[in-house]
Amino acid sequence: MKNKKIIFIFLYSAAALIIQGCGIYSFSGSTLPSHIKTVAVPLFQNNTPEFGIDQKLTDAIISAISKDNSLKITDARNADSILKGTILQITDRAGQYTADEVASSYRVTINVKIVFEDVKKRKALWEETWSQWGEYTNSRDEGLDQAVEKLTTDIINKTISGW
Repeated sequence: MKNKKIIFIFLYSAAALIIQGCGIYSFSGSTLPSHIKTVAVPLFQNNTPEFGIDQKLTDAIISAISKDNSLKITDARNADSILKGTILQITDRAGQYTADEVASSYRVTINVKIVFEDVKKRKALWEETWSQWGEYTNSRDEGLDQAVEKLTTDIINKTISGW
């Protein structure tokens, strides 16, 4: 009987400690400062000759932020934070070759610089340069879409929970 009582007290104490310890954690996945509730995402600057890639990437990021629902999209005048981007470079190269040494697929790579700023505290929360690629055989747009999707995932992960 005494052993059962000791086991009960031990298990009860362990459960209480676990429950109490979990109270300090957030399961939302967001590590944003508590005062940041909104974000503005101005059209990315495009330093490449690739027409429309700035709009495509900006739209993809806005859509992903909206789906994530950790931040609300707003204009720059009302935002707690701003996510700014510059498309630095887009390169194409052969991806795979046939036995005859003819390219059978191609890889397009997009390089971007992103800055996430805290407007209220007037400081950059993070600044980073990324490179992502997409592969295509017929339509280059397929490769660009893949690269944009990968970049969007990287940028959202860093913005919401990665710093």
